[in-house]
Amino acid sequence: MVHAVPVPSEVEQPVEEVVRQLRALATPEGAAALARARALLADRTDVVAALSRLRAEFGADLGGPAWGVARQREKARAAFGPDADRMLFTGDTLEQAGRPELADRRAARLLAGGATTAVDLGCAAGTESLALARAGADVVAVDRDPVARELTAHNAAALGLAVQVRDADVVELVAAARDGRVAGCTAAVLDPARRAGGRRVLDPAGWSPPWSTVVALLDAVPCCVVKVAPGLDHDRVPEGVEAEWVSVGGSIVEALLWGRGVSTTWRRATVVRAGAVHELCADADPGRAPVAAPRGWLHEPDPAVIRSGLVATVADQLGATLVDGQIAYLTSDAPADSPWVTSYRITDVLPFSVKRLRGLLRERGIGRVVVKRRGSAVEPEALVKQLRGKGEGRAVVVVTRVADVPTVLLCEP
Repeated sequence: MVHAVPVPSEVEQPVEEVVRQLRALATPEGAAALARARALLADRTDVVAALSRLRAEFGADLGGPAWGVARQREKARAAFGPDADRMLFTGDTLEQAGRPELADRRAARLLAGGATTAVDLGCAAGTESLALARAGADVVAVDRDPVARELTAHNAAALGLAVQVRDADVVELVAAARDGRVAGCTAAVLDPARRAGGRRVLDPAGWSPPWSTVVALLDAVPCCVVKVAPGLDHDRVPEGVEAEWVSVGGSIVEALLWGRGVSTTWRRATVVRAGAVHELCADADPGRAPVAAPRGWLHEPDPAVIRSGLVATVADQLGATLVDGQIAYLTSDAPADSPWVTSYRITDVLPFSVKRLRGLLRERGIGRVVVKRRGSAVEPEALVKQLRGKGEGRAVVVVTRVADVPTVLLCEP
């Protein structure tokens, strides 16, 4: 029987002990232990053997923590690049950290109006603080968690950035905000913790700090931005506050509420593809797009377009219509050269039937399919297995509803 070996960074430890370990890793000996741990990870050394070697070479106090942080750095490298190997992370703070390039984008917009002081309300590993400092602001980073403060202070120093780290309660700071300032700063970033006990907290009232503090900050400090859950109900967005949804590579990565002093529109969808940033804005609710039967092309809107409620705006741009009033698939007579959608040529439209679909694919020599669904309970992975055949051809199978009828749109890949 194989037993899982708990990795030190994944074992719950007292806060004081985690802080002590982080400070030990910031020493020259700690840096050597981290470098050795990275080499063992690069060699794909078994976790038991790696921990044994690290403890033998550096002692138990450094060996285990070095392995845990090296694992977090390995995860962070894709987003943070070379900086990851100078920074310290825990699993929780890395999960909340987000992408540095998006933090830089937020900081640039937040400071564009001339703000020179900024506070990061709940700093975690310091991603927002670092971005604000890189953008030229005098930065205050606030958190009640000693681990977050230690990480932010270390990471700022490691990257040569000046950040003042304070122990303070975000709820109290926001309640005391006056004259457009909070914690003595004219600009603010707030990223409430939206997980507890390893699970997402769906009710904003249960975030830390809670939704009431989010609204209070938006009311008190015009130059601010709040990161919120991408699934936030549009009805919660306060009047005069711009809501933005951001996707990278076709996946939603964040949603933002911009303070009234920074807001320039009603809703914004931001799509990042191949390093290029595209923004779609609307000053008012565009309503619903018209509905019509599928035509020659199917257009799948980017998730940021869907979540921002701007499908009708894109439909108008493309001369497209919805295939169903409740489904976010568009259709038109031509392909779309647009960052807002991915286009597929429709070859067949048929009522949903696995038997009939399998026969059509066999007839066409199609043995490999990608299944997409919207408005259907079909499990894509299960349907892919059911439709797998001997043919060399490929297709995209879209399972959806057309005029409220379960329908398959067979498309070219």
